[in-house]
Amino acid sequence: MNESELYRALGALTKDRSQWEAQIPYVSSLLAHESVKIQAKALWLLGEMGLAYPPAVKDAVPQIAAFRGSPIALLRERAVNALGRIGRGDYSLIAPYWADLCRFASDEAPGVRLSFIWASENIATNTPDIYEDHMPVFEALLHDADDKVRMEAPEIFRVLGKRRPEFVRPYAAKLKELSETDANRVVRIHCLGALKAVGAK
Repeated sequence: MNESELYRALGALTKDRSQWEAQIPYVSSLLAHESVKIQAKALWLLGEMGLAYPPAVKDAVPQIAAFRGSPIALLRERAVNALGRIGRGDYSLIAPYWADLCRFASDEAPGVRLSFIWASENIATNTPDIYEDHMPVFEALLHDADDKVRMEAPEIFRVLGKRRPEFVRPYAAKLKELSETDANRVVRIHCLGALKAVGAK
């Protein structure tokens, strides 16, 4: 198959969840493909497969994690996101890489910073306690230069606010200020959602 055909085949596989568990070794093999587009699609799909079938993706996790060091922003983005999805399914599988993820909060590429927030939301859904000492990382993202990053940043406060409100309450005043003054409507709405999660107004 050429790149286009392979990409379409992966798209079809994405929709056929009944095949996911059996196809994890094959999709993992595509991480070595010469096409960045195929590698990126494989990383994304392995993240989804890993959320659904964590034990089956265990052997692929080191390969996925290796893409954190890619000079290609899209591959860093997809690797971080995949680790988040897998970590939501089974944190122990990505625990060796978790501490390193925080450096992506200051990645030069906005898409990677955004994926870091998404990954954190996924992991924090079932493993919130590990974020207790890392809240300043997310506070800084509330002031990111990129609008999409700023729009998503309050969501980690909402996710954690539902599970560990004590982690979020120290930032309630900042979230309230942004909910009232930020120029971006989505930022304001998401800040209100975070405040609601901790019972603040």
